[in-house]
Amino acid sequence: MQTQRNKSKYKGIKRFIMSFKYSIDGLLYSYKNEKSLGIHAFLTILGVLFGIFFKISLIEWAQVAIVLIVILAAELINTAIEAAVDMVTIETNPLAKIAKDCGSAATFVLSILGAIVAGIIFVPKILVFLGL
Repeated sequence: MQTQRNKSKYKGIKRFIMSFKYSIDGLLYSYKNEKSLGIHAFLTILGVLFGIFFKISLIEWAQVAIVLIVILAAELINTAIEAAVDMVTIETNPLAKIAKDCGSAATFVLSILGAIVAGIIFVPKILVFLGL
């Protein structure tokens, strides 16, 4: 069975432009409905401000950007998993729990990576700034 989106009347450049609209819709939905995405947005702003304040190198900017974007992507994939599971079943199901828990765990593991990268980059700079 084809979905309405698969039967899209859009072709060529219009279809390409609409794909951006769908992506923005997904970002907005996640931002409005997922508390963890708000936390991620706050930490992203904090990371950028720290990067500017401490004048981190280009390589450090790349590392910070990669980690932030990968965590954001994981959050979005986790949101998609949760929505798909909720669409399939409203009953409590051990497999549904596993799917949701594993999606959440992936984001958690990447968040730990983000904390490690931030610590490696910013803690020495903070210590120097504080004169320690």
